[in-house]
Amino acid sequence: MSHPDPIAFSIGSIDIRWYGVLIALGMLLGVIISCKRAPQQGLTEDDVLDTVIWMLPAAVIGARLYYVLFNLSMYHSLADALNMRNGGLAIHGGLIFGIITVVIVCRYKKIKALNMIDLLMPVVALGQAIGRWGNFFNGEAHGGPTDLPWGILVDGVKVHPTFLYESIWCLILFIFLSWFAKNHRTFNGQILALYGVLYSIERFFVEALRTDSLMIGNFKQAQVLSLTVIVVSILLYIYCSKHYQLENADKNVNNM
Repeated sequence: MSHPDPIAFSIGSIDIRWYGVLIALGMLLGVIISCKRAPQQGLTEDDVLDTVIWMLPAAVIGARLYYVLFNLSMYHSLADALNMRNGGLAIHGGLIFGIITVVIVCRYKKIKALNMIDLLMPVVALGQAIGRWGNFFNGEAHGGPTDLPWGILVDGVKVHPTFLYESIWCLILFIFLSWFAKNHRTFNGQILALYGVLYSIERFFVEALRTDSLMIGNFKQAQVLSLTVIVVSILLYIYCSKHYQLENADKNVNNM
């Protein structure tokens, strides 16, 4: 199977690509689901909308900036760097800029940032599951040659559909995090930490198959960052858990 036409439809002389359509769809579904789930975590629909209206553009800017900085030789003008129609978004850059923006907005609104981030992380995984199919339509973010029956044809070569591996994992991650958040979440930061560990494990191994990785010297930057995020996420989980236990202990003492 080869990748299909990357153009979804055209409006006059303007081609609308599946890449942008799928990313927009992932964002829209994420906002709708988060608004519905907000009361579970003591948040309101307005809290979510006030946050994502800043977070989403910041995440897109961060994802593009991250990609461009690691591929400067590919871009010869500002117009080239701004043109995202053919792909070129790095999820790690989007996560970094997105989380920083959520923290800033929540401070302004006097909302606990980790509580809001926990609400949003499951739908981030859903957005990734949907958005990765944009890579399929663009014929990018694939792996090396393979004889496996589910391989896809790119430039006449059968390759690993790494976009598919990540899409399936992120869909499972969305379902798991959503279930966990509803039934077992006990402290702020718990869902963020779980996402960090579980997504990074998958990304580390799938990245090893990819042929278009961003590099840090001789190392694939996504693998280096994934290992770092796993360690940081484990430490965050431990810290937030202990902080929650100490808060509960103080409350119990004050109520005696």
